[in-house]
Amino acid sequence: MSPIGPFTRPEADGPAPGEIPGLRGAPMRTPVRTVDAATGPGLWPAIIGRLLGRQLWIELYGLPGYALTLKGRVAQGFAATPREFRPVDPAPGKLALGGKFQLSGASLEAPAPEDPWNRPSPTRAFAAELHAFAWLPSLMLEGERGAREALRLTLTWATVFARWSPFAWDPEILARRTFNLACAARRMGQVATEAERLRLADGLGRQARQLLRPPGGPAARATRLIAAAVAGCVLAGAPGAGLRRRALAALPAALARTIGEDGAHASRSPEAGLELLLDLLTLEDALSQLSEAPPPAVLTAIQRLTRATRFQTLPDGRLMTLQGGGPSSAARIAAAVAHDEVDRGEPPTGTVGGVARVRSPLLTVAADVAGPARGAWSASACAQPLALEIVCGRDRLVTGCGWTPRAADRQGLRLAPGHSTLTLGETSTASPLGGWKGELLGHRLIGRPLHVETHRRDGEGAVWLEAEHDGWVHAYGLLHQRRLYLDQRLDELRAEERLHPSPGQKEVVRAIAAPYAIRFQLEPGIQASLARDRRSILLRGHSGRGWWFRTDGPDVAIEPSVHIDEGLTRRSLQIVVRGSARTDSETKIRWKLSPAGAGGDPT
Repeated sequence: MSPIGPFTRPEADGPAPGEIPGLRGAPMRTPVRTVDAATGPGLWPAIIGRLLGRQLWIELYGLPGYALTLKGRVAQGFAATPREFRPVDPAPGKLALGGKFQLSGASLEAPAPEDPWNRPSPTRAFAAELHAFAWLPSLMLEGERGAREALRLTLTWATVFARWSPFAWDPEILARRTFNLACAARRMGQVATEAERLRLADGLGRQARQLLRPPGGPAARATRLIAAAVAGCVLAGAPGAGLRRRALAALPAALARTIGEDGAHASRSPEAGLELLLDLLTLEDALSQLSEAPPPAVLTAIQRLTRATRFQTLPDGRLMTLQGGGPSSAARIAAAVAHDEVDRGEPPTGTVGGVARVRSPLLTVAADVAGPARGAWSASACAQPLALEIVCGRDRLVTGCGWTPRAADRQGLRLAPGHSTLTLGETSTASPLGGWKGELLGHRLIGRPLHVETHRRDGEGAVWLEAEHDGWVHAYGLLHQRRLYLDQRLDELRAEERLHPSPGQKEVVRAIAAPYAIRFQLEPGIQASLARDRRSILLRGHSGRGWWFRTDGPDVAIEPSVHIDEGLTRRSLQIVVRGSARTDSETKIRWKLSPAGAGGDPT
């Protein structure tokens, strides 16, 4: 078969399009429609409901006697030690034992007998991690000294924040704190006096009961219920059984709303699915210690999330960084899927959660071929239609800027320039909700309905993937089509970006041309060198292997960029192909990625 596609073999005058022989089967059409329910007038009912509900619960939970309503029968002991499946870094625990708390890129000194609760935190992100007890798993690695210090800090927190407050008892912070406390409570109880043990059990029970009450949106309901159920497993006797029964009764409906049949998280964030899987594994372990079978919905959710996590893990061992999800770590992912004894076989391909994956022996390509999540689920969504990630061997070369909710102060990276896709003009297909509305509802993504259509064909030694979206139609009347052809024999990716007028559009006065930019965000540490032809760029990953990027775009440049890693900003590079597209006719820009030294290298 002659490898003819959107790119032929490199020629001095640039590539030319052509048909792709050797592809068999009918094209796969999967139209996807994403409508944000919070767009336009539909936003106000959510705002009004949230305003009234928030004020109601603040007034109710802030009443002087409210804490008495959380008091139930106090468990006399702890019945289980749930396993925390997440790998734990010992460094924060060692620092905390010495009185230094280092969280979210900031630090605070509070050596014993002092504590960090009655002093200002350096950042909001630090405060959230501090009150979520993110330091606790690491501190518990420090043996008896760590357990005693953890007990002191926990009981001091319970004294300072015995009365409900909007931040310390925020539903998301409360869920993580309860989960972390439940996993450590039994070991903390072993170094406690009888009175301290009862106080610890009482505090854990109160927080678990609060998790079963409003408010708290649907996007994190499953996480809250899991934390309450794990606490119910830990608390011995009738108090724990009652909590466990209530949480497990509500959990199946929350899981059904959160996890799709293909295992994708409703937010479309791969990292959100991974974190939910790790929580569910802890719940399963806690129930097994009580000789109780997990509900069928829990086992089904674990199976589906495991399958999706395997799909979303790229050859470098980390997750796809799409739709507000970070890459996580190879160790964390391995811990989440280690329970799966099914033969892994060949690396997965296909589509899960609106992400298409194609591969050759050396190339793996992930393409976002669906619209962002909507409504409350869109708080971490990104307006980056048709975004790409490309892994060459084990080197992740092309990626995004890595925005996650941990970088809440850099909302602009959620837009198209923050990933590897095409942008038109100075507009965006959607934007995060800001100002007081964003503070009230979360920074959910607001935009017009986005329609995405995909076609895929698999042939002998080749894969064709084509996706098109209408995000630029309202502003410019143009559809963006991204056509990818992966030659599996040559490990060569050829692509075509096509901008063309949308059929059936009403006559609207528009500018005759619109500037475009196609960005390819590079992983930090990737070396990029522009060749003398000004059309080709040599990329070299961490392994040292070289890959040629080439395009027929009119203006090609290597520019500085940024990359978010665990909420911290790192320097990186991006390839930017710029030009101008007419709004009344078709524009095509072609590019390809091929191994260096394969013949026909630019000079």
